[in-house]
Amino acid sequence: MGPSYENIMLLLQEGFDLGWSVECRDCLARGHECVMTGYDTPFTYECRSPEYYVYGVFFDVTLVARFVLAPMVVFGFLIHKYRTTQKSTVTEMVVAKGKFVAVSNSSLVARRYSYADIVAMTDQFRDKIGRGRFGTVFKGKLPDGGLVAVKVLGDPIKLAGEGFVNEINVIARVHHNNVVRLLGVCSEGSHNVLVLDYMPNGSLDKYIASREEGTKFQPLSLEQLLQVALGTARGIRHLHEGCDSCILHMDIKSQNVLLDHGFVPKVTDFGLSKFHNKEGKDSFSMGTPRADLRYVAPEVLSNGLGDVLCRSDVYSFGMLLLEMVEGKWLAESKGKSSSQVYFPMWVYDHLSEGGDLELQNVTQLESAIARKLCVVGLWCIQKSVSQRPLMAKVVEMLETNGDHLQLPPNSFCFPEHVSAKDLQSDSSRQLLIPESVEPSS
Repeated sequence: MGPSYENIMLLLQEGFDLGWSVECRDCLARGHECVMTGYDTPFTYECRSPEYYVYGVFFDVTLVARFVLAPMVVFGFLIHKYRTTQKSTVTEMVVAKGKFVAVSNSSLVARRYSYADIVAMTDQFRDKIGRGRFGTVFKGKLPDGGLVAVKVLGDPIKLAGEGFVNEINVIARVHHNNVVRLLGVCSEGSHNVLVLDYMPNGSLDKYIASREEGTKFQPLSLEQLLQVALGTARGIRHLHEGCDSCILHMDIKSQNVLLDHGFVPKVTDFGLSKFHNKEGKDSFSMGTPRADLRYVAPEVLSNGLGDVLCRSDVYSFGMLLLEMVEGKWLAESKGKSSSQVYFPMWVYDHLSEGGDLELQNVTQLESAIARKLCVVGLWCIQKSVSQRPLMAKVVEMLETNGDHLQLPPNSFCFPEHVSAKDLQSDSSRQLLIPESVEPSS
């Protein structure tokens, strides 16, 4: 505690002696700092140069780097190493003399299973839940109780070249909430199997209202269909723009949109998918497609199947949107037909004349949703490839208020690749409506 005010005044009145160190005088003359280090008699001093403080700061920084920054760097490196290791624990399958051989590939994240594992998880293939282009799908259960879809594929020689390899590579490299996830693979002898996420609600086609009555599946509401459409669009957008290479689906249809327990859509079945180099040309030629004709873009079938573009997927998605609304329309309509009308043309004619879709028992919001789905669908199926929006734009259109969406030009026509014979087939009937049908009152 310092001297009091009274003591200071007393010292000033009586006077006091001052003393200083000769060492400090010489220290100050050299431009250094003289610091008292001892208060005993006689006092002791230390002459400090500017470098003294620089060394002190350096010492402090060294301590911080050693005990704070170094552990952080080590911790970050361990996290990076762990993630890298996790991505490097799987293998890629390639064809060699008709069999599949494992090749190390750090970009895949699928687990390897033996065929005995597959038999066990499917309980000897007891529960068949579907059949796709590449094989049959069974319901399975992992040792931890998790449910999976087990897709048993045919002989690789019968899969149009490297179809199985393409499907594995595509699915394993894609990670998105709206794309089905590949959990594992099995290649043992003639047995080639994919283990996928299980979708308890099946495929979208079961929930789109149709002409047939008595189905056990409850059709989705228009609000639910909008969410399914939006999720599906986001999944396709990720395939086109969110991966290292542009991935074409080339088989987009309601059967290839699966629904999880919360009806979140997952795009699946990449049987016709091909990679595009983003820095290269935007198209390539493909073999004969086996996708449903009503979803296939005209340019895919023209000139010996011609070029396949990202916007060919957009066309297929547009037909899917129109199918959603067409199914809802047919479910609420009555009447008999004398001829067939192409549904997209019917929609365009009604909307361009200021009319609505004549849906019954729907709210104003549901009517607006139906219109938005149709308008976006019509944009997607434009005859001119360049007039179709990219999937990023499609997502944006589905997310915005449909009242602001303008009708596209009337530049689409009845698809020439659907013949008169196809008019009577189940594949084309989904997008045709009776000309004389009148909506029920």
